[in-house]
Amino acid sequence: MPFRRRPARSRTDGLRRPLAVLASAALAMAAAIVPLATSAAADAAATGDTTVTVNANAGLGTVTSTALGANTAVWDAYMNDPGVAPLYRAAGIGALRYPGGSYADLYHWVDNTAPGGYVAPGTDFDSFMGTAKASGAQPILIANYGSGTAQEAADWVRYANITKGYGARYWEIGNELYGNGVYGSGWENDTHADKTPDQYAREVKSYAAAMKAVDPTVKIGAVLTMPGNWPDGSVATGDTGDWNHTVLAAVAHDIDFVSVHWYPNTGNGDQSLAAVRQLPGELHEVRDLVDRYAGADSAHIGIAMTEVNSNSGGGAFTSRPNGLFTAEAMMTALENGVFTVDWWDTHNSAGTISTVGGETDYGDMGMLSNGSCSGGVCEPAVNTPFAPYYGIKTLGALSDPGDSMVASGTSDSEISSHAVLRSDGDLGVLLLNKSSGTEHTVDLRYLGFTAASGTPEVQRWAPGDDGLVDATGTATADSVTLAPYSITVLTLHPKSGTGSAAATVGAPGTPRTTAVGAGTVGLTWPAATGTVDRYEVYEQLGTNIQLLGSSTGTSVTLSNLPAGSRHTVDVLARDKAGHLSRPSAPLTFTTTTPDDSTCTVSYQVTSGWGNGFVSNVVVSNVGPADIDGWTLTFDWPSAGQSLSSSWNANVTGDGRHVHVTNTDSNAELAPNGGNSVTFGFVGANDGANPSPTSFTLNGTVCRTVS
Repeated sequence: MPFRRRPARSRTDGLRRPLAVLASAALAMAAAIVPLATSAAADAAATGDTTVTVNANAGLGTVTSTALGANTAVWDAYMNDPGVAPLYRAAGIGALRYPGGSYADLYHWVDNTAPGGYVAPGTDFDSFMGTAKASGAQPILIANYGSGTAQEAADWVRYANITKGYGARYWEIGNELYGNGVYGSGWENDTHADKTPDQYAREVKSYAAAMKAVDPTVKIGAVLTMPGNWPDGSVATGDTGDWNHTVLAAVAHDIDFVSVHWYPNTGNGDQSLAAVRQLPGELHEVRDLVDRYAGADSAHIGIAMTEVNSNSGGGAFTSRPNGLFTAEAMMTALENGVFTVDWWDTHNSAGTISTVGGETDYGDMGMLSNGSCSGGVCEPAVNTPFAPYYGIKTLGALSDPGDSMVASGTSDSEISSHAVLRSDGDLGVLLLNKSSGTEHTVDLRYLGFTAASGTPEVQRWAPGDDGLVDATGTATADSVTLAPYSITVLTLHPKSGTGSAAATVGAPGTPRTTAVGAGTVGLTWPAATGTVDRYEVYEQLGTNIQLLGSSTGTSVTLSNLPAGSRHTVDVLARDKAGHLSRPSAPLTFTTTTPDDSTCTVSYQVTSGWGNGFVSNVVVSNVGPADIDGWTLTFDWPSAGQSLSSSWNANVTGDGRHVHVTNTDSNAELAPNGGNSVTFGFVGANDGANPSPTSFTLNGTVCRTVS
């Protein structure tokens, strides 16, 4: 961001503990849709205007303790107020990032100074750790790259974990260093003479070696740009690649996680909520990049979204729409492979005052008031929660560590749904009404879960509610009515003897590929606890799943998969009585293209600017027969990708499908690689810009080459 002062289920408070994900990303294919046990609600007559379907057998990752996080900052005089830790704990916040965004590249921990910036009294590292310990949160610490050294970072590790025994596990190397001026905009402090991504990568390796020499258990994170957001795809003068490709090519085997930030920077709350649809594709592209460069080590590299808010500058931040955005964006990130999502930030200060939906918005990026004033209007008392705090609290009410996030979907774009299968067999369902003026009645349907009789527990944050309130009695297992701009969390108990609660086997471990071909994929996974009758591999198809294969052991080979196709799979264990376990964390993979194809295609993005790009395509005929006149087709992986203009070929697009034909001058492709045809185009991307995975030339699937 531009450099700125960004000055267990606990029934005693009706809430549950935090949410977090450890998942790779997932995929696989074949067979028929498998019917699974359903609730009586599945047969109930529809009475609502929207249907929500939850599939308890389609896993999206396992909840850990660091999922919900918040940023803290050394310029925040209220950072360590005694009242802050209980608020963190009540919301289920399990991670705290320090010492504060861009300030990290100014900050020297040993004397609690940030030359050129302001450091508030009482914000030193030990004071921060007091708050972290009181809240039960794990620190996420940013080592000073901009004006620090690897030795300074190693000394901080020694002090934190050897001298003080704090057990600080996660350490980022700097903050947003791609904003050091190398791409023309310089908000991040960086005193290195060489500001290229190559230099950052060299220093990350040095920092990682020095810090792990002190404590081998620390996890080191490198800064990446978010795909589809500036400066993603930009190549600076003299560089050979963009930031992400350059950094990961050098450090993929030296790091333990990557750190990305996401600010959609839209015009209002409704636009911010709509922009969340970009997140799955962008995060999948991060994972694909890590897979590409880390290979087998990729399974051990996590994704952290260490800053998120609806805007990176001025905007409406404290009112209800941003609270809805908070819940929707953070939960979506967790469902798509992020292990911690850290809100920017805890306290900030009042900005532009506005009125949103009849309530005052203080223009403050913090989740808690700092009591400041702007334009003669003052915020409420210090530490009064703003809307984003309640958005996070609804997620804390949804799940405990160890629970499994599962797939859900809705029939109406104004309603969002998220669900978790809890370790005790209960099902948690979060429903978000994004409409500012329309009440919606939702019919609830379940796959892989049968609800017990009786009404579910209900917690709700709706206009007029004093925070997150107990609203039990306002919903059934079949139906619930959602107020405009509201979030509702349901807890449903399983019918006795049904679902994963009745299984005598645990969830299998996360699957991984052992071999990937053009039509087959080998999988293996850690065994489940208990006596397993067999393991079953299912592909996720929205809220449906289909059986791809089964095995009495912990491996299987999946066959008949289309070349260049992407799949997401879970493994479930079935016990001797036929009960299915909770699903494993998901795995996403893409099959290769045929090695023996008679054609090859090279697709390269040669430049990009966040929401646009230039691509170069080379087509070759390596078969024995001459080709006189050709047609190449492929599909965009993301719905946000499109064509603008082209050269050296006739290129047209129809939705995701792209159709390319020769010009009069390049119709012939000589056999055995005798010549190649090169064409290119300018494209646009709203969100991620992944490369197509499969190309077909005159009906033949080509081998894709680098």
